[in-house]
Amino acid sequence: MPYFGSEETVKELKRALSNPNVQADRLRYKNYITRVIRYMTQGLDVSSLFMDMVKASATVDIVQKKLVYLYMCTYASDKPDLALLAINTLRKDCADPNPMVRGLALRNMCNFRMPGISEYIEQPIVAGLRDKASYVRRVAVMGCAKMQSLQPNIEIDPSIVNELYALLRDPDPVVVVNCLRALEEILKDEGGVVINKPIAHHLLNRMKDLDSWGQSEVLTFLLRYRPRSDDELFDILSLLDAFLQSAHAHVAVATLRLFLHLAATHPAVQADALQHTSSPLLTMCGSISRELRFAGLCHVQQVMRSQPGLFAPHYKRFFCAYSEPSYIKFRKMEILVELVNDENVTLVLEELRSYCTDVSPELAQVAIAAIGRIARTYSEKCLNILTGLLALKQEHITSAVIQTFRDLVWFCPQSTAAVCQTVEACVDCTQDSEAKQALLWLLGEHGERISSAPYVLEVYIDGLKTELSSSVKMELLTAAVKMFLCRPAETQDMLGRLLHHCIEEESDMCVRDRALLYHRLLQRGVEQTRKVVMGPKSDPSMSVLTGHQQEPVSQWVSNFNTLGPLSAQDLCFQTPLIALPEQPSNNAEEELLPVSKDVSPFIPTDDQEELNLYLGPPLSHEAFERTWLDLEVQHRETLSYTRPRITPDALQAALQLAKIQTLAFTPGDTLPWKAYLYTRGNRTLILAELLWEDPDIEGSLVVTVKQQPPNQHALRGFVSTLSSVLQTLDIDS
Repeated sequence: MPYFGSEETVKELKRALSNPNVQADRLRYKNYITRVIRYMTQGLDVSSLFMDMVKASATVDIVQKKLVYLYMCTYASDKPDLALLAINTLRKDCADPNPMVRGLALRNMCNFRMPGISEYIEQPIVAGLRDKASYVRRVAVMGCAKMQSLQPNIEIDPSIVNELYALLRDPDPVVVVNCLRALEEILKDEGGVVINKPIAHHLLNRMKDLDSWGQSEVLTFLLRYRPRSDDELFDILSLLDAFLQSAHAHVAVATLRLFLHLAATHPAVQADALQHTSSPLLTMCGSISRELRFAGLCHVQQVMRSQPGLFAPHYKRFFCAYSEPSYIKFRKMEILVELVNDENVTLVLEELRSYCTDVSPELAQVAIAAIGRIARTYSEKCLNILTGLLALKQEHITSAVIQTFRDLVWFCPQSTAAVCQTVEACVDCTQDSEAKQALLWLLGEHGERISSAPYVLEVYIDGLKTELSSSVKMELLTAAVKMFLCRPAETQDMLGRLLHHCIEEESDMCVRDRALLYHRLLQRGVEQTRKVVMGPKSDPSMSVLTGHQQEPVSQWVSNFNTLGPLSAQDLCFQTPLIALPEQPSNNAEEELLPVSKDVSPFIPTDDQEELNLYLGPPLSHEAFERTWLDLEVQHRETLSYTRPRITPDALQAALQLAKIQTLAFTPGDTLPWKAYLYTRGNRTLILAELLWEDPDIEGSLVVTVKQQPPNQHALRGFVSTLSSVLQTLDIDS
């Protein structure tokens, strides 16, 4: 909407700008130009003053020129005919003795958005690339990228590309960084700027001259270079070593990513680099900027995937501050759970317990869930805290605690008795649908241990008509059937009423179909129903390994120092292998200008491929169990060894050296003794069970292997690797 009286305002400004008396008074003339810019930024159409403003550019005052150039760039697309006069003025200024004027004129001329502008700016840009003033060269280099963006379908001028590659040796460090950015934009369809050996070594030697953001840019471009020998690799790492401790977080993180990328075949060097960069990452986690703090926490989580104990001595740095936003507190609690050990578990649990009564229900529930994850290792201490929280009688706390109890019973069957004893005291406090589902699951799964379980179910069945959640109704059906199978006398009548209501009166088809399924199962007999509904029970003698799973750095380094770690959840899918472009050849005549080559990656056949076991993303216990039950047995063999007579931690460490992860184990004095393993190799997931039943029979260790998808080569290699590890352990013991 135009301003009231805008036409009169523009006419007044036009009269003033064309008045010779005003033009003679520099200060007064400049004030009128400032008013034009102010009205322009406020939305007033002052395009009719274009010719007067072009005349105002004929001045030695730098500030006035900048104001006029801003006006020209704004209205050049609206006045293309008159903009030609402005271009002539700017081309004239490109030859001004003052380098500041030359740079300003060239920069603003490249900002014109009008058809046919490229033919006018090409010659000034080429001249600017050879200008003696570094400021003009900086502007000219970026002008090359702008010129390419104005005509994306035109073939790239090789002379411009050669000129930019030559300017990588410019004495001004900003020109060097601008050349990399410009070449990346111009050559984006060809894969971007190519970093060969001379370019890489030149950039490394210029690192100390760059500012922090320039260093970060150069480190990112150096990811494209692969050293030809270990000597060259360690020379490069020596040059980069000082930047791992940079005071600027983005430089330290970019250097770490390059370190990990270059030292991919040297795990000891990668571990040392992670150790050196722990201080800058911790500094990021304590930054005043919330955004930088969150990014630091996300990157700490990535590093902990390969070095779980790296930040354990600094666990107090991850305690939440009162003024921090929730998304930072959530990340800190995730990290605290991973840092828990025997020395700090008491303090960490005390800190998490204080969060459970926070005014934010979401934060309180996340804190309770964190305590539940720690309870898988330190059950007794966590159960005492969770039981105490139930006494608060707050709905959101009770809901979170019951859900935590359900997960704890699933992962740690040995804690079932304590949980069932506690659940009886909180059956009347659940109003949330998620809590109701968790409570009903506990009642159905372990109803024989909870004396009041049938009567609690009866309360839910009597109030079924007022229940709105279909998920709760389906969970209630399952719990009632399970309760009937273990306590039929107390449950028979209420189960009949429940099935009748769900089949005859329920409008939700999912609930009705499940009720019909259970009704038909019961008609087939109790034993048939038990086989379908109850399923296999968890082995209470099995316990979850307390050690952290260490992933290879290669699993996450490609995502490091990007926006990927900032996502809500890191994806655990295996990243596909990407064939990297071959670097230019290394010979005595190699010049600074790169030479591109086409590469055809070699893909081995099944007969040619070698077994390469790797851990890959961690496999959850639920995923292992689900996959194990779905797959058929591909191989079963009795090995000529007994159960390894070592501690479970030592067994886990020995298998990890062979890239085999131990998921769960049976205590050493238990028969039968079991251990569940998994690994990956040759694009297949390998699951295995070790079983030792009879101690009187020498060499009775049975290994059962399942695969997804089947791969005989990987199967034979896995069994051979496992046998070698067990043989070594047998000799050592």
